[in-house]
Amino acid sequence: MTIYVRRGFLRALTDEFEALKVKRKALVADKIEAHSQGDLRENFGFKAAKDAIRAVDRKMDDLDRFYRRNTFIEVDPAAWLTKPTDFVQLGHVIKIEKQDVGAKQKHRFTFLVATYGETATDEQTGIECLPQSSPLAVALLGLAVGKPTPVQLPAGPAILTVLAIRNPTPAELERLLAPIKAPEIEDGE
Repeated sequence: MTIYVRRGFLRALTDEFEALKVKRKALVADKIEAHSQGDLRENFGFKAAKDAIRAVDRKMDDLDRFYRRNTFIEVDPAAWLTKPTDFVQLGHVIKIEKQDVGAKQKHRFTFLVATYGETATDEQTGIECLPQSSPLAVALLGLAVGKPTPVQLPAGPAILTVLAIRNPTPAELERLLAPIKAPEIEDGE
C-alpha cells in the first residue's frame, strides 16, 4: 500500500527502531546480570528480562514489517496551502454531501483529506481529518465540485457530492496535523 506521510515520518520511524535497539541492548545486559545470580528456575529477574527482550523483538519485527510492506511518499503540508482546487486532492478541505441510498438520509461533512494517521478535529471550524487511505477518502479523491457520484462504502451504497473544495489555512493545518511519530505497535502480550 502507498501511504502519504508528512516530511520527517521516515526519520521518526528510524528513530523509533533505533530506540528499540538501544532498549534491547540494555535488556540483554540486565539478562546477563540476572543470569550470573545463580539458579535460573527461581530467578525472576532473568525471566522478566527474557520476556521484555521478546516483547521488544516483536515490536521491532512489527515495525520492520510495516516499513517493508508499504511504500511511503513524504509530502509537505505547507504545499497544501496553494494547490489548484479543480478536483479533490490530498491536502484539500472539502465540504461534501453524503446521501445514503437505502435510508435516503443526507449528511454534510467538512474534511481535510490528510495523510496516514491524521485523525484530529478542529474545534473552531468543525473540520475533521479524513485519512487518505479511508474508504470515503478513496471514493472522494479525484472528484470535482457538483457532480453526484454513486459509490459503494463499507456502510452501504451512497451518493457523494462535493459541494466545495478549498485549500486549508495555515492556522487550520497547525490545529489539525498531529506531531510526527511512528505508528503504535501492539505489545501482543
